[in-house]
This record gives sequence, structure tokens and C-alpha cells, in this order.
Amino acid sequence: MININIGLLGHVDSGKTTLARALSTIASTAAFDKNPQSKERGITLDLGFSAVVVEAPVGLKDAAPDVEQVQFTFVDCPGHASLIRTIIGGAQIIDLMLLIIDAQKGIQTQTAECIVIGELLKRKLLIVVNKIDLLEESTRTVQLQKLNSKLRKTLEQTTFDHQSSIINISALEGINIEALLDNILQQLELPKRNKGAPFIMYTDHCFSIKGQGTICTGTIIQGSIAVNDLIEIPAIKAQRKVKSIQMFHRPVLEAAMGDRVGICVTQFNAKQMERGILTKIGYLHRIYAACIRVNRIRFYKFAIRSKSKLHITIGHETVIANITIFKGVKNSPSTDIFDLNTEYEFVEELEPLTSMPHEDLVYALLEFQTPILANLNATLIAAKLDLDAQTSCCRLAFWGPMLWTTHSNNYTMDALPMFKVFKPKLRQGYIQRLLNKNAVIVENLFTKQGNRDIYVGKVVELSTGERGVIESTFGQKSKVKVNFPDGLKDETFNELKSGRFGSVQVLLKFKKYIFNKQMSLAQ
Repeated sequence: MININIGLLGHVDSGKTTLARALSTIASTAAFDKNPQSKERGITLDLGFSAVVVEAPVGLKDAAPDVEQVQFTFVDCPGHASLIRTIIGGAQIIDLMLLIIDAQKGIQTQTAECIVIGELLKRKLLIVVNKIDLLEESTRTVQLQKLNSKLRKTLEQTTFDHQSSIINISALEGINIEALLDNILQQLELPKRNKGAPFIMYTDHCFSIKGQGTICTGTIIQGSIAVNDLIEIPAIKAQRKVKSIQMFHRPVLEAAMGDRVGICVTQFNAKQMERGILTKIGYLHRIYAACIRVNRIRFYKFAIRSKSKLHITIGHETVIANITIFKGVKNSPSTDIFDLNTEYEFVEELEPLTSMPHEDLVYALLEFQTPILANLNATLIAAKLDLDAQTSCCRLAFWGPMLWTTHSNNYTMDALPMFKVFKPKLRQGYIQRLLNKNAVIVENLFTKQGNRDIYVGKVVELSTGERGVIESTFGQKSKVKVNFPDGLKDETFNELKSGRFGSVQVLLKFKKYIFNKQMSLAQ
């Protein structure tokens, strides 16, 4: 039997939990809004998990003859705007996404955010129009045709196939539930499972059972685990032996990537970690800063500024990070690989996208206020979650895989000085005195308080084209002497000789490296 994780995403009150109940025959300890607060408020507040086991379709058996059954694990994600980080966490563990849409309301704000999440995580999509029983029976067919047509036009603006299946159902009345399950089976592909990699499990619930130990439930996103294996709980920096493993109340001796399991360990207080991560011992270390390639989300209608703060989500964890944006310079190799030996230009601000233009290679340095646990190449999602939850604007800003990380808590001294990120600088001055055809005195390039000595040897250029070198400081204030090895042009020399100094500008262009004061000035 293989396990396929199917996410139920959509706007609040679109009927996701009702659908999960209609599709499932097995419930986990975290299913169907068992949380007392969920019952009290009538909405899903946390991820819910339930399952159904079906016979493997013929196509899947042909691809994997040893597979006889398929277990669909349904991940019921909350739809409320304030729980977007929980939705993102749930979406990262699924193989197939069911986008649930209220037949009466159509696409709403969180529907759009769920589409964006599915796009960036490259999940396969199946649209489910729910609550069709609430439509007037006499006009139901026409209304659904109009809605389905509108949904396909929306998909045309995304990376999803606009011919993706759309199933019209009523989860409450059980209308077309079998048709939906059949469609899921038709969409089924054998997922890629990296079972040989080191073990990582995203844990979403922990609870204690008297006399047994603490149960950590979650989804294995990499590798495999077996009873009696040693695992690490990074949250408490401890190692524990796996006492037992269950998969929806069924004891198993081992489990692998893609499986939804409960792992029992002893001598671990469940209150120490509600959500988190379990790993192979010594595999993951705290990441204090990371660099990612910025893939912008076109629906985010705000500028993205360097030195601002955004929420970064990886797995079930969301932290705040300080952002520094930079881009590849012209004529540098066009590659997605971030290279510490390559120069990059600092970017003050990225304007909101108005279309889908071809962009420069843009990167972001993320300095986490709380260190995270993740493997290199893990996908990070940046969002502005402190916007009003009731806003109609998309709060997801950009995403990307981690290309560089540092485990040093002193990274500002150990790692950042290696970054060749610069701000282009331009100083303008004028010629105050002509000494001869090869030398002038320049004023106003520097302030009276500035350190002129560090600029000695730097190249300057006149607005007339000649290039010279700052030879020395001159006087006690802000002047410098500039030498022109090839001499001034005759017309420039005559212009200056006649006293028209203001007609010739002196330009000093240089790079100021923002992370390294030792190499802060370069040309």
C-alpha cells in the first residue's frame, strides 16, 4: 500500500471539513475539527487528517506492480485568513490539491491565496465546486456552467492547466462524491519518494498517552524510519528511540517519505513541542541566515524593500526575517546558482509587478530573528502576514529554494563579509584650479569632515571624457589633486584656461560593499 496526501484548501466555510468526512473512512486523532475551539467557533483552526483505502487503479499497478492498495490521506487545511501560515504548512506536505469553492460565492480572497500556494509548490490541482444543493434546482445547471467557465478563465492566468478537472458536488448531501473519488484516481500518478535520504518528519501534533509515552504525529517528507531507530528532537536538543509507529491506528514496523504516521517515544513532554520537526541524528542544524532566488508572486501588490521584515514559512514553522535584496550585475553569468565569488548589486526596492515581465536574477538575504531548521534547497515562502486578515489583497510576496545558508550565530562577522553586494556610488565635483595640462585641483567631491585619504589612487572621469587619478589630498579641507596621465584634451584645457571651470564636471564612481568595511570601496 502506498500513501498519497491530498490537501483540501479553500476559503473559510467552503465545506472542506464536511468533504473530508464524506470522503474518509478512517479518522485520526486530529480530524473533523475535534479541537474544542474549532467546535465552539464552527471553523477549522488546525490541520485535520483522515483517510480512505482504495484498490490501486490499473495504471498505477502497471507502473508499480507491487502496489495493491492506495491510502488517500486527506489534509483538511483551515480557510480563515488569520491561519494562512497553517495553510502553507499543510500545503507543503501534499501530493495533490483539491481546491474547494463555494458554489454560491465563487472565488474569494483565500481561494486566490490557495491557488498561489499550489502554483509555487507545483502541486497538481483538482477543483471541487461544493454546496451545489444550495443552488436553485431550476437554474442550477446554468449557474454551474457559468461558474465553471469563469474558473477556467481564472486558471488561464496561472501555471495550472485550464483544462484541469472541475467536479460539482455537495459534500453534505453526498452528491457526486463517488465521481470525485473516481476523478482523483484518474489523476493519480506515482509520487517520487526520496526514501534513501536522511529522515525528516514535519510534526503537527504531540500528545501523551499514560503508560506508553508521547505520540508525535506528522508526515515524513524525506527518508524512512523504523521501530527502535534513534531520532533527534531538535526543539529540545535530545535523542530518543522510536518505541512504536502507527499509521491511522494500524501498527507498522517502518514508514517512509509521504506516510502520515504517529511515532511513539518515551521521556518526552508533549508540551515541549506542539509543532516541529523530527530528524535523523545530527542531520539538521539551526540556520541563522539564508540566501534564496526570489520568485515573485504577481498578485502581491506592494513594493518589497530591503531592510524590511517579512514572515518566512518553512514546513510548519513561521519566523520573521530581515530582508536584503540584490541582483546580478550586467554581463555577469546568468545562472540560478548563488556564488560568493560573484558581485551583486544592492536593490533598495522592488516595485509591485504589473505584469509578468522577464526579470533580472534577484536574490534575497534572509536574516532570521529566530533560527530555523531546514535542509538546503528547502522552499521558503515570504509573506506580509501583519496585513489586515480581512484585506482582499494577496499577502504572499515571493518564494524560493535556499541556495546558501549559515549555521553560525555570529554570521554577521563570520559569513556576511564574504558577500560581494555593493551599492553603486557617484560623487560629483568641479575643477577649482588648473595647474597644467596634466593636473588640476578638484573641489566638492568630498565633505570637509570626510576622509579623503581612502580615495587616493581612485579613478575619476571628466564630463568631457578624460580619465584621471586622485594623486593626493590638497589643503586642509575638501580638495584633492587629480593627475591625467594622457593629459587633457585641447578643447578641455582651453575651456579651463579661460576660467570656465563650471562647464566641466568631475565624476567619481565607485562601489561601496555593504557587508565588508575592509573592501568597502572599489572601482
